[in-house]
Amino acid sequence: MTQIKKAILPVAGLGTRFLPATKAIPKEMLPIVDMPLIEYAVDEAISIGVDEIIFVTSPDKYSIKTHFERSESLENKLLKKGKSNLVEKINPNKYNSIEFHFITQEEQIGLGHAISLAADYVIDEPFAVILPDDLFVSEVPCIKELSEAYFQTKNSVVAVNKIDSNQIHKYGVIKPGKINKNLIEIDDIVEKPNKNNAPSDIAVCGRYILTPDIFDFLKLVKEDKSGEIQLTDAIRLMAKEEPISALLYSGKKFDCGSKLGYVQAIISNALSDNEIKEDIKKFIKSIDWTFF
Repeated sequence: MTQIKKAILPVAGLGTRFLPATKAIPKEMLPIVDMPLIEYAVDEAISIGVDEIIFVTSPDKYSIKTHFERSESLENKLLKKGKSNLVEKINPNKYNSIEFHFITQEEQIGLGHAISLAADYVIDEPFAVILPDDLFVSEVPCIKELSEAYFQTKNSVVAVNKIDSNQIHKYGVIKPGKINKNLIEIDDIVEKPNKNNAPSDIAVCGRYILTPDIFDFLKLVKEDKSGEIQLTDAIRLMAKEEPISALLYSGKKFDCGSKLGYVQAIISNALSDNEIKEDIKKFIKSIDWTFF
C-alpha cells in the first residue's frame, strides 16, 4: 500500500460555543467565506488519495449528508439561468469517486468513542483522522505531510505544534523522545494537563494517521472524569507497546471551534481571495478603532 484510502471525520459535537447559530446549522457547515468548514476537511482527505470517508455524526446533522449529495434540481436551475460556472461548485466532480459513509454517535462521549464506531469500515489498514474544527493553511496539506511520514516510519503519526503555556490545558500534550528533524518520538501523552505539570509545550492537533491497532487500545480505555473515552488515552497506551511519531507540521492552523479562530480563518481566507482581497484590505484600514 502506498496511499491512505480511508479517513474518519468526527462531526458529532454540539458546537455549543457557536449557539444560537448551531441550533439549526452544524458548526462544520459554518462557512469560511463561501465554503463550509467540512468541505475543507474532505478536500484535505482527497489530497492524499482517500476514496472512502466515514463521517461520525449525530442524529440532527442531516445537512452534512445533504451537502455531499448531488443536487440535480439546483444544478438544473443554475443551468437555466446561464450560471453553468457554478455547477462545479455545488456538484464537484472531485467527489464522484468518493464513497461517503455516515455513522451515528447517539451520545457524544468522546473522540475515542467516535473513532471506535468506525472500526468495521477501517478493518485492517492505516487510516486518517481529520478534525474539521482545525483548519490548516499550508503549501502542503497537513494530512499529506503525515501520510508521507507514515510511509517513512510505518508507524502511527500525529500532527503537533508548539503552543503558549496558557493554552496547554486545552490540548493533548506529548512527552517528546528522540527527535529527527521535524519528527518526534512520543514517549508519553497527557490529555489537557495543567500547565505546571505538562510534559512539554508540544500539543496534538486535529490530524492523525493511525494503524488499526488503535482500536484494540480504545477497548482498554476507561472513561475520564467527564464520562468520555479519549483518543489521547488510547494513543498513550499504544505508545507503550509500539512506536508512535509526532510531526511538527508546516503552515498555519486556525482553531475554528473557537470564535476567535473562526473569525481569523475567515479573514485569512478572504485575504487569499483575488476577487475580494483588495476590498478587504481597504476595509481593515478604514476601521475607526475608537468605536471599539
